[in-house]
Amino acid sequence: MAIELKLSRSNRVYRPSEPLEGKIIVKSSSSISHYGIRLTLNGSVSLQVRGGSAGVIESFYGVIKPIPIVNKNVELKPSGKIGSGTTEIPFSLYLKKPGEENLEKFYETFHGADISIQYLLTVDLMRGYLHKSLSTTTEFIVESDKADLLAGPVSPEMVIFYITQDTQRHPLLPELKSGGFRVTGRMSTQCSLTDAISGELTVEASAVPISSIDIHLLRVESVLLGEKIVTETSLVQTTQIADGDVCRNLSLPIYVILPRLLTCPTVLAGPFSIEFKVSIVITFQSELSKLHSKSDPRTPRLWLAMETLPLELVRTK
Repeated sequence: MAIELKLSRSNRVYRPSEPLEGKIIVKSSSSISHYGIRLTLNGSVSLQVRGGSAGVIESFYGVIKPIPIVNKNVELKPSGKIGSGTTEIPFSLYLKKPGEENLEKFYETFHGADISIQYLLTVDLMRGYLHKSLSTTTEFIVESDKADLLAGPVSPEMVIFYITQDTQRHPLLPELKSGGFRVTGRMSTQCSLTDAISGELTVEASAVPISSIDIHLLRVESVLLGEKIVTETSLVQTTQIADGDVCRNLSLPIYVILPRLLTCPTVLAGPFSIEFKVSIVITFQSELSKLHSKSDPRTPRLWLAMETLPLELVRTK
């Protein structure tokens, strides 16, 4: 005997004002009695602060309660019987009905290191004390209502940047300090989630051959803990735009596609915030780098030069 929950959309993406539709499929080799079939809709923001992070003592770990967004229970069927074979039970419910007051704003689905915004749909088939109840849960993706979106398209705000030995806050290889280097470019710092981060980069001069040029997408998660804000920056993805020593004064395109569930519109809420940054990292050829091949790419090293820019993510119509 098995129970399955199948949503009407294969991509599982819904907006709060749209009906969440699908069907429950029960497969049984014989007729069974039940005490009701119930559907539970739950959405919440889960917050955590890892012990020791940003100087917070271990005892604070896990003390933050989830922020509820939506919690609904719907009885699809009262007590009764289900025949043998395959039985399909359709359902339809709204995350938010027009004019309905909600516990919290419908933030978009997001899976981060310290912050997770998740929406779950659970079906329970109750069978009483003598038989084990059947239950299954599936996650669906929530995006902002069209009425709340920017009219778009977003005109990318291009920021001009330059990277030299004088812009670095950490020591560099002696050859770089004496011979120098200069990298210039421009990049969009406001971007629609359906578009790519775009721009261009030019290596004008470098005393040391270049090994790689990469674009790091970083998420900055902040959680309010008592009277203190704990902020954690983590790497989401790395996109390489050049491999090996590149020609000087040649414009290289920057084109970074955003990952779906690991990004969301920039959120600045009271108890938490989700922001993003992009970091241009230039790795120079050095024997030292081979000894630290598994080091964190965000850690300043003698053979690394970097520039970090803020990135605002929005969703457009």
